[in-house]
Amino acid sequence: MESMQKVRAIAKGVDQSPRKVGLVASLVRGRSVADALTILKHTPKRAAKPVAKAIASAEANAVNNHGLKKDGLQIAQLQVTAGPRLKRFNPAAMGRALPYQKRSSHILVEIVGEVKPKKPAVETKAKKETK
Repeated sequence: MESMQKVRAIAKGVDQSPRKVGLVASLVRGRSVADALTILKHTPKRAAKPVAKAIASAEANAVNNHGLKKDGLQIAQLQVTAGPRLKRFNPAAMGRALPYQKRSSHILVEIVGEVKPKKPAVETKAKKETK
């Protein structure tokens, strides 16, 4: 029986508000990795690039570090949370300053896939002893 394994990747401090990134993330949540990357490649939103980058990173982690099959990877969880806010001010009339916040996001991608079967170890023939 093939065992399923979860692999994750986190992109922290993405310079875009979580609301905008969340809209793009909802397009690909629950899909296969190949479909998600294709959809994000053709999505005309700025948030599509960091989401695709996080998914591609999770895919690379799964294939290279954990030995999962590339063709059967699915997105199990795609979560966007608020990162730290930078508080700034805009100058206004009559010497005032109006505050605003530059929001950032954290993107968590969790991928599920099957582990590749390990190749059987090759047995080496024992060297014949010469007399």
